[in-house]
Amino acid sequence: MDGGDPVRPAGDPDRELSKERLRAWLRLLKVTRRIEAAIRSRMRTEFNTTLPRFDVLAALDRFPDGLRMSELSGLLRVSNGNVTGVVDRLVGEGLVERHAVAGDRRAQLVRLTGRGRAAFAEMARRHEAWVNELMSGLDAPTARALGEALGRVGAGG
Repeated sequence: MDGGDPVRPAGDPDRELSKERLRAWLRLLKVTRRIEAAIRSRMRTEFNTTLPRFDVLAALDRFPDGLRMSELSGLLRVSNGNVTGVVDRLVGEGLVERHAVAGDRRAQLVRLTGRGRAAFAEMARRHEAWVNELMSGLDAPTARALGEALGRVGAGG
């Protein structure tokens, strides 16, 4: 057996497109992992923090009035347990505060403290600079086109 696709013979445009998309996916995955590893390392070195902590701070920065823990975990697409552990540590460091939700004894609202907002602002500034540096091989039109193309991925289903 030659390993070919019996439904789509070699030379078939649909098969060639499928192979190109597979190659693009593999390259995207490789580049994403490389960039993420570099950012994780820099977050640890420069801020003694992790990407999950940065993600929680970023989400809370977008919602100055705070989020319920369930909203935060939904926004980040992680379990409530994962968010709880991260938030516990951020509360302990004075970067985040919890408040009871009126009328719901089980719910807690989480928001950045002033100290948390200042810390996140510096992290976000550095994060943007790192991403800019790590993606410096793309000029503005290419970066824009890539963003638009990736925005179409999965849009059909």
